[in-house]
Amino acid sequence: MKILIIEDDLEQQRELKRLLTASGYETFVAQNFSSLLEEIVHTKPNLILMDINLPGINGESLLKELRRTMDVPVIMVTSKNNEADEVLSMSYGADDYITKPYNPTILLLRIEAILKRLQQTSDFLTVDKMQIFPDRGLIKCEEKEVLLTKNEMLILKLLVQNRGKIVSREAIMDDLWNSYEFVDDNTLTVNISRLRAKLQEIGYQDVIQTRKKQGYILL
Repeated sequence: MKILIIEDDLEQQRELKRLLTASGYETFVAQNFSSLLEEIVHTKPNLILMDINLPGINGESLLKELRRTMDVPVIMVTSKNNEADEVLSMSYGADDYITKPYNPTILLLRIEAILKRLQQTSDFLTVDKMQIFPDRGLIKCEEKEVLLTKNEMLILKLLVQNRGKIVSREAIMDDLWNSYEFVDDNTLTVNISRLRAKLQEIGYQDVIQTRKKQGYILL
């Protein structure tokens, strides 16, 4: 899982990066505060940890802009005992907030809870502008939509849950077998090819990439 840190305090940046990396998250730190929306789109994080006080832009304003195009979970880092910041953060679409100085264990638990809730959504999953409806075997992007087979949907869900990480062919086949969908190596190759073609139909070209002798990765 990718986490993007948007924090201008260098010491806080380093502490957060160490904490999240040590906990197994793929961690990025925002570098250009004049084009944060572009950096978010480029990084494609699964969750954003955002300070409310940023140079040149207010974190709440950035969150408001972000919510117009993306549903990525956001935890706002607010000033100590400032209820106004907390209320505004939640009203603008934050998924949670934590106050400075924060307890690292509590922060990790809140991150884990949000990501688990995101993965267990029974109605649909969101990846950038794409919506995935597992129960309907359907994926949509704006006005375009295509139907997936059961195998294709199981593969896509597994790649989404591990977005940004390589998933081995063996792990994918194990997941399919656990769902009573028995496939061999050749069948998996065909399913991946068909899934790529269907994603391309709704505007997602080359998002599933092959890593030779390792597996597949969803960008």
